[in-house]
Amino acid sequence: MDSISNIVTRLKNAAHAKRQSITLPHSKFAEAALKALHRAGYMESVGARGEKPKRTLEATLKYENDSPVFNEVLRISKPSRRLYRSAKEIRRVRAGYGKMFLTTSRGIMTDSEARKAKIGGEPLFQIW
Repeated sequence: MDSISNIVTRLKNAAHAKRQSITLPHSKFAEAALKALHRAGYMESVGARGEKPKRTLEATLKYENDSPVFNEVLRISKPSRRLYRSAKEIRRVRAGYGKMFLTTSRGIMTDSEARKAKIGGEPLFQIW
């Protein structure tokens, strides 16, 4: 299964159900994506639990006034249709109220970080 779609689906479901945290199977890619969400301010904490064969990731969602800090998460580039953007093609999400997360040669970063570093990449998902 696609790990980014798995993360996006679990985030949306947890936010709609007002859950405090989500648990995912551990992978380096999923951990990098959740840490990027943490840096952007959408997660309270991100951490790995357990031993090597059955390791999991646990992420705590961030809430303000009993509502999640994000309303929607949208997957952009999919396994069936890969998209790539140069640094000049990366636009702001929802007039700056949201973020796009891209995978670049320097790891997973937000749209503003990628524009600042003048790096393009594959847009994974948008969150607002």
